[in-house]
Amino acid sequence: MAGNSFGTLFRFTTWGESHGPAIGVVVDGCPSLLSLTEADIQPWLDKRRPGQSRYTTQRQEPDQVRILSGVFEGQTTGTPLSLMIENTDQRSKDYSEIAAKFRPGHADYTYWKKYGIRDYRGGGRSSARETACRVAAGAVARKVLGDGVTVRGALVQMGPHKVDRSRWDWAEVDNNPFFCPDPQAAAEWADYLDGIRKSGSSIGAVVEVVASGLPAGLGDPLYDKLDGDLARAMMTINAVKGVEIGNGFEAATLTGEQNADEMRAGPDGEAEFLSNQSGGILGGISTGQDVVVRFAVKPTSSILTPRQTVDLQGKDTDILTKGRHDPCVGIRAVPVGEAMMACVLADHLLRHRAYARG
Repeated sequence: MAGNSFGTLFRFTTWGESHGPAIGVVVDGCPSLLSLTEADIQPWLDKRRPGQSRYTTQRQEPDQVRILSGVFEGQTTGTPLSLMIENTDQRSKDYSEIAAKFRPGHADYTYWKKYGIRDYRGGGRSSARETACRVAAGAVARKVLGDGVTVRGALVQMGPHKVDRSRWDWAEVDNNPFFCPDPQAAAEWADYLDGIRKSGSSIGAVVEVVASGLPAGLGDPLYDKLDGDLARAMMTINAVKGVEIGNGFEAATLTGEQNADEMRAGPDGEAEFLSNQSGGILGGISTGQDVVVRFAVKPTSSILTPRQTVDLQGKDTDILTKGRHDPCVGIRAVPVGEAMMACVLADHLLRHRAYARG
């Protein structure tokens, strides 16, 4: 199986399966002499960790990270960083009844058709469990970016219910189980998702990730555009089915006058933008404004409602999936989106330093 690595100069490779003994990531291209300990990585893993509320899977994984290589006396050495997270709460028996059936909407069928074998225990490599590795890599990427760059994510829509942007408060994101910046919406979502969860179903969501403090000039025109790499990064996250930058699809409804990010000369002689319809990227290159990315996450495929499917012999059958699953997997996608944003930005920052003028 190819396709387990991501990035150019800052590059990571994940390994492991949902119900294997451990999962992990190897990060290559991290500069030397950065301060890094397990305590720098753990808070981001804790943010993604399952079982923290009734609105996420009740799988109880501590997600304790171990640094196996690439750090000496609390500093990165410039050699590959190897990070490992043990799996401690697997319940493979929950999946025994689907060993010979394909879950609709899941990767079961396509994995089997491509490889002739699949790990049905929690989805194996296709499980969202793999995203813990990305979050660990993202923690390292944040070190590369430095304290001047902030990457923050929020859930902005659950099913048909959106946040009210007039009530947006980043401080509220850590005050509710949904990473929601709108306290009123968070309260409404609680009742809504309780109903979804109790019915054994699931619902989709939209996540927004914003990076602040970036310099202008990150990214390259044409085939290495910053927004192109960000779109690809978000599309590699499990269950993501759509990505937009800035106004995204809404730009199709605007006139040229409405969509233009007008400029004026700032006090330091640099251009100041009067709006940010472009999401901080023009021509594939960062403008110095906030970079804004949104992505849509489909409903969790594993549900208790019987669905029509086929088995390994190609015969019609029905299936319902037991076990512990997220009624809205978009919730835990927030820290994953942050991590992928950080990794892309760290990669482009290192590439920018290699040839930037001045």
